[in-house]
Parts: sequence; C-alpha cells; structure tokens
Amino acid sequence: MVLQSPIKLQVLVSAVNQDNRQLIEKMNLKTDAVLVNQCDKYGFDEFPLPEGTGKVQCFSMPERGVGLSRNTALLHADSDICLFSDEDIVLADDYAKAILEAYEKYPDADMLLFNVKVAPARRTYWNENVKRIRWYNYGRYPAYSISGKLEALRKANVFFSLLFGGGARYSNGEDSLFLRDCLKSGLKIYAVPVCIGEEIERESTWFHGYTPKFFEDRGVLYHYLYGIWAKPFALRFLLKNKDEMCKELSVKTTYELMKQGIDSQK
Repeated sequence: MVLQSPIKLQVLVSAVNQDNRQLIEKMNLKTDAVLVNQCDKYGFDEFPLPEGTGKVQCFSMPERGVGLSRNTALLHADSDICLFSDEDIVLADDYAKAILEAYEKYPDADMLLFNVKVAPARRTYWNENVKRIRWYNYGRYPAYSISGKLEALRKANVFFSLLFGGGARYSNGEDSLFLRDCLKSGLKIYAVPVCIGEEIERESTWFHGYTPKFFEDRGVLYHYLYGIWAKPFALRFLLKNKDEMCKELSVKTTYELMKQGIDSQK
C-alpha cells in the first residue's frame, strides 16, 4: 500500500496520572495526537497545537494496563501513520519530517521501527542500518520505537495484549507480542537508522530488579513468543545476559524459574 500525499501523522501516547496540557508541552508534540491518561476519572479534552499544526485528543480513564491504553488510542486513531509513544519520551523537533520521509523512502513498508535515545543501561537496540524485521529479531524493540500505517494495522486486526506490560498481570512484553502478531499477519516491518527523540529517565513502573517474578514472567512471555522453542530461547537469553541478570540468582535457578513460567501456560 502506497500512501497518497500529503500523509498525516498521529502520535498515540500512553500515560499514567499526568496533567494533559503539561504533558503535551513536555513531549514536544507538534502533530495530531491521541493521549490516553490512566488516572482516577473518566474524561475527554481536546487541545489545539500552536500555529495550527494539529490537535491532541485526551482521553482519561481509571482502568489500568499499558496494553489497554495503547489499544484505546489505536481505536481512536484517524491518521495515515501512527507512532506509539510514552509519557517519558521527548520527541525531536523534526520528528514528523523524519518519520514521513522514511515512509516515502520505503513505500512497501507497513511499519517502521525508529531509534529513540535511552540510557545505556536500558538500551535494547539501536538501528545502525536498514533491516527487515523477521521472527528471529523482533523481540528487542520497545513500543515507543514502533510506527505503522493505520490502514494496514486495521486490516491485520492487531492489538496489544492485556496480559503483559505495566499495570497488567505479567511484567512486560506487550510490544514484542504486538510485533509478533503483526508479522504473523503478513505486515512488512523495517528497522531504520533514524532517531526521532529521547527517553527521560524515571523510575520504572514494572521493573523492580531481577526477582523470581521477573524470570517467571519472562518465561510466560517466551511461551507466547516462541512456542516449542521457548526453553532453548530462555537458556540463550540467560547465558547472554548472565553477567547483569544472574548476580543474585544463578543461571540454573533463573532457568528453572523461566521454565516454571513457560510450563504454567500449558
């Protein structure tokens, strides 16, 4: 699907207990956006952006779960291109231009994954070159790197899991599951070496150290991501990250915890 010019971009923001007006300014939003703020009330506000560059629709809801908030934003989206984002992301001044130019450069792409600067300790990826995303390399990309053509996402009927991520039963992984479902639906996904913003460091809403729950939850996630290959991939994950993750719990112990999580879903 090749989009007709001009292409419309919309940012889909997931937030918790934020002041909507302040967040719009803090994130440097310069295009249309849908902001879902999980707080203590239901509500709707709409704010025009300076110089007529767009508007931000703000939906407030007391229910919790990052998957729920992303799905809510996606349901209200009405643009050509959607960019998923979070409250702790500050977008670059030229993010819209960079994103739209990338889609013009790769017209066969249904989705593009962009670079976002983060602290070295939190970095899980950095695109140095353009590459096609496949089943073996999709698990490293956070939701705030993901963009897609709305029509393609709607046709694929893809949504974020309500079981994983901040505010859900299991710690994280809703972004990886989303990309898996997009690939299963036949969408073409590329990672591109284009930076669109940076993350402002804050206390994580879901990560509380490499605890038994962390590894059990990761095992549950691997069951859904890799099926019969979950246990080999779990061992590979632990051996690759043992110096960081296995300081208090041994590789053997953490592997048993991950296997418990995997087997709990059978």
